[in-house]
Amino acid sequence: MAYGTQPHIAYQQNSVTTATPEELTLKLYSGCIRFIKLADKAIVEENIQDKNTNIQKAQDIIRELMVTLNMDYDISHQLMPLYEYMHHQLTQANVKNDPSILKEVQGMVEGFRETWQQVIKANKLQTQAR
Repeated sequence: MAYGTQPHIAYQQNSVTTATPEELTLKLYSGCIRFIKLADKAIVEENIQDKNTNIQKAQDIIRELMVTLNMDYDISHQLMPLYEYMHHQLTQANVKNDPSILKEVQGMVEGFRETWQQVIKANKLQTQAR
């Protein structure tokens, strides 16, 4: 099927291509959380293939967050080890089939997403005040 016949795919593509870098980062965090939840569900259902696939997708997102960090900022030097830790923990969750490790990483990513949402909101308010 062409994209024109699948409006949800066209919408998703458009939302990514028109998003600001800040919004893209927010989408990455949300996607990572979604894949972690799917991996957790797969562990419960003993679906090893889906668990592995979804953990790898979450790891891909963490890697993307790592490679796009602007190391000119001090905060990036604080974020990098946290991203490395989350990536490592996802590997451990995959190897050990351990949902508690997934929950730990999910909580960390949710914290990052919440903080990022606050940063976006503060930047919008600051821009409006000018």
